Amino acid sequence: MSISSIRGLLSSYSPVSEFSPDLEKEYQLPLRNGSSSDLESSADEAKPCRPKTEKADSKVIDGRLVSDAIIGLSDGMTVPFALTAGLSALGDTKVVVFGGMAELIAGAISMGLGGYLGAKSEEESYRATLKETESQTMTDPSGVTDTISDIFAPYDLPPHLVSELTRHLSTSPMLPSFLMNFHHTLQEPSGSRAFICALTIALGYFIGGFIPLLPYFFVGPNDAFIALRWSIATMVVALFLFGYGKTCFVSGWKGGRNVRRGLIGGLQMVLVGGVAAGSAMGLVKGFQLMASGGSDGGEQ
Repeated sequence: MSISSIRGLLSSYSPVSEFSPDLEKEYQLPLRNGSSSDLESSADEAKPCRPKTEKADSKVIDGRLVSDAIIGLSDGMTVPFALTAGLSALGDTKVVVFGGMAELIAGAISMGLGGYLGAKSEEESYRATLKETESQTMTDPSGVTDTISDIFAPYDLPPHLVSELTRHLSTSPMLPSFLMNFHHTLQEPSGSRAFICALTIALGYFIGGFIPLLPYFFVGPNDAFIALRWSIATMVVALFLFGYGKTCFVSGWKGGRNVRRGLIGGLQMVLVGGVAAGSAMGLVKGFQLMASGGSDGGEQ
């Protein structure tokens, strides 16, 4: 591994907000002005690359935001669909619409609150880990030195270079930030992370769950079974497209292999939604038979 690669590795971490970027630059000077001529020459090689890297990183979609959207949409496309399909066995369109809307609103609020609390727990966990790391750097310098050496061990660097990097980082105020990024592999959550997470999951759940409910707004009060057929057809298409898009978003859109993976992902989503809807309808039918059997026994 070349020295410029090491420079790119170290410059890729994001320092925590408690430290000033100017202070970070100041303490990186020993690396550039050290006794090794390779370190001095690598500084000039790394400078032109930084703006390009930052520009490229700014175009990347936050993976956690995509994950939140997938969680909300996948739950919204299965649970409300199963509920509306089960309620359709009663034959009353109003019951399906009112029950479906109540579940959508309550489910979106519940999912949003769950996402918000989960993001807040992530922030608290990060702060607790950061506090523990800062305390460790002050109370256990030898252990921290061993940790830094272990971080560079997989890169097969020369021993003298590892020793120089370890000595520099051990006296740098950016050491907690380095350990958080490379030892604990944790990134500092943004201040708006909890709100965005809650909003993304809640909207995804509501949008995904509103799709199977649409046909019931265009039929008569006693035509729930007709709306159910349209709802099933709509949801089969929506589940397939969602499964296909979700799979191809991760693996890629081009190529025969990616298309096959997308088809498999779409069929899996249709299967999951079908099992959920069939189970709900079976339970409702079972309750109806139990209720009718009980009423017949009471009349006798």
